[in-house]
Amino acid sequence: MTGCRLALLAVLFAANGPWGLVQLGRAEEKAAVYYPDAAWQRRTPAESGIDPQLLQSAIDFAVENESKTPRDLALHHYQTFGREPFGYAIGPLKDRGGATGLVIHRGYIVAEWGDPSRIDMTHSVTKSLLSSVVGVAFDKGLIKSIDDPVADYVAPIQFYNPLPATNKSDRLGGSDLLNLFDTAHNRTISWDHLLRQTSDWEGTLWGKPDWADRPDPNTSQWTSRARNKPGTTYKYNDTRVNVLALAALNVWRRPLPQVLKEHIMDPIGASNSWRWFGYENSWIILDGSLVQSVTGGGHWGGGAFMNAYDMGRFGYLTLRRGKWKDRQLISRQWIDWALTPTAVQPTYGMMNFFVNTERKYLPSAPASAFAHIGAGTNMVFVDPEHDLVAVVRWIDNKTLDDFVQRLIAAVGTKQ
Repeated sequence: MTGCRLALLAVLFAANGPWGLVQLGRAEEKAAVYYPDAAWQRRTPAESGIDPQLLQSAIDFAVENESKTPRDLALHHYQTFGREPFGYAIGPLKDRGGATGLVIHRGYIVAEWGDPSRIDMTHSVTKSLLSSVVGVAFDKGLIKSIDDPVADYVAPIQFYNPLPATNKSDRLGGSDLLNLFDTAHNRTISWDHLLRQTSDWEGTLWGKPDWADRPDPNTSQWTSRARNKPGTTYKYNDTRVNVLALAALNVWRRPLPQVLKEHIMDPIGASNSWRWFGYENSWIILDGSLVQSVTGGGHWGGGAFMNAYDMGRFGYLTLRRGKWKDRQLISRQWIDWALTPTAVQPTYGMMNFFVNTERKYLPSAPASAFAHIGAGTNMVFVDPEHDLVAVVRWIDNKTLDDFVQRLIAAVGTKQ
């Protein structure tokens, strides 16, 4: 050991005790990025330079502030979204677990609580998986530009209807095919508009009219209002998200769960226990085969069901800007777009990347932080400044920033 290094060690120990030595070791490791294999390595908070007591305080806070949502999510559905027009569930629902999560620092698991192995609904975290699948389609040239009209990529769609409720003659004049973009307004919608929830797409899909999702209190506006030019207004709307999923299915010409598995989940070492569901009526005939179009969340049931570890791996992929080991699974360009604030909703990027523009979304986090958010609340918090990912499941939505504040206090004090 050189004299200079010995002197540095002495200074660090004198100033900070053992913490100083820990930080020297951590600084030397920054050049080598760790990616977990099937067996995910763990470190103690102390080994990672994290204050153990403050970290435990953050975990205790998450547990104490478990969501008040009933664990019976079918009951919860009919207490909330199920009360909307056409709000009945048409996809699977699953009882939820208790407060659960894990903290990943520089790729290593440093803390976990609850039951991270439990498979639960992720709700709208699914949207981040959907937008990533669209991103891979762009990377492979299946989508030439995100500013292209989606209408140019989607052929007429044949529903699968094995048992028609009436004689076919009773439906004379009705269409046997679905055209998602056959109105003057819808033909102007681009991929970017759908990805940022600024499309104002008009129509009905899987029995859910666009106006029935989070409907306007003024019922006279449901079917008669003028449409907003795409890109000029933001509306969080799951019917339109499901339009994006069906459009992406038309581009890939294969089930999106297979695409996600091949191009993202298998390469990042995810388990084989996750599933991505559609609706009981979201089946189409595509190239002579039956295919289910999946959903972008659990608004009417369905969406991605997975454990916290798989959510953490996906969050870590986005922390690393789409790179996993020596492979760029999602292009850096796509992740940059996903993290670019939407002009009319600056805390939203591409679904479902919630960005911390001017620290408005999570005031206690750096402006560079972002999160994948789903109802419940399910949060995958990503903080590049602290090389940090936290999966927090079933926490009261009002306490997200309070949790983040405690987490960063634990991680940031010893960086």
